[in-house]
Formats: sequence, structure tokens, C-alpha cells
Amino acid sequence: MHKLVVLYPKPADPDHFRDYYVATHLPLATKMPGLLAWRYSFDVAAPNGEAPYFAVFEGDFADAAALAAAQASQQGQRAAADVANYATGGVVVIDYPVQDTTS
Repeated sequence: MHKLVVLYPKPADPDHFRDYYVATHLPLATKMPGLLAWRYSFDVAAPNGEAPYFAVFEGDFADAAALAAAQASQQGQRAAADVANYATGGVVVIDYPVQDTTS
């Protein structure tokens, strides 16, 4: 499995971010081909002090090639272009292969 993680620093207008993200952006992002599962949260916490991020999104793909195809797709391009409409605090995007372990 390959994971996409999107981290959002605090936006200028948190209420607009939440409303737009749920009503408009998630419906775009979750239509990316090859997306196996997804989750998000606005309740990002840190052990000490304020968390550096306001929100987080996680998406699961079969492998790096599936993620690359999703990002290159029309749906992926539309979702990426939409970020500027709500993420006034910027965005950090990372991805990585998940190492499964079983005992």
C-alpha cells in the first residue's frame, strides 16, 4: 500500500476552510481513481502546545504508480487546483510506501 498525507497549517478563516473542504473539496478529492480508502480530521493535536497543523487528510492507494496515475488524472488535477480556494495557510503533501508488519 502507498499512503498520501496532506497536512494543512492553520488557515486565515477556519470556518470557511471547514465548510469548503467538506462540501466542495472532499467530493473532488475522493473521486480520484485508485483511491482505496480515505480519512480526514480537523482535530489535530500535539503532545505539548499547539499543533503545527489545522487539518489532515490520508488517502490509501495500491502502490506509488496508482497514486501517480490518480494525481495525473483529470480528477486529481481538479482536486490539486482547488486547494487554493480554501487552504490559505498553505499545504504540505507527502507520500510513502506503507510497511505492513504482522506479529
